[in-house]
Amino acid sequence: MKPSDGATRTDTQFSVFLANKPNILARVCHRLADDKVNIVALSMMDSSEHGVLRLVVEHPERARRSLEALNVPSTESTVLVTSLPNRPGAMADVVERLASSHIGVNYAYCTSGAAGGQTLGVFRVSDFRKAMQVLDERRPRRKQVGTARAVVRPRRN
Repeated sequence: MKPSDGATRTDTQFSVFLANKPNILARVCHRLADDKVNIVALSMMDSSEHGVLRLVVEHPERARRSLEALNVPSTESTVLVTSLPNRPGAMADVVERLASSHIGVNYAYCTSGAAGGQTLGVFRVSDFRKAMQVLDERRPRRKQVGTARAVVRPRRN
């Protein structure tokens, strides 16, 4: 993945299946760091048997080699990555636009601190091509509800 230019794009996500034991996550993160793989977005989910680490990285080919060297089970999938303003309601805007176009969101996660103070949203969707078209359309910003206050003036008789 190259640095964000603001466009919605697809990217490679690695799902790494980790035993729920101390130091396993640290081993993966250290190996990626040693191999100069920058993690752009990550999500960690656990169950009783194992954890699932989802990663989007700048250099998927390097990450693939790192994970193979660690001999950890992993899969690759395509995800949608888009820049979002880092403000309340940004995620709501995206999922609302996708839903109104009948695009299912299987899961989503986001980062903070992307270029220009933006957030990166990562989405696994039912229709990538359609989702990219929907999200790349220019739309007005969400109206801030409740920010304006009415001034109440007493009635004169």
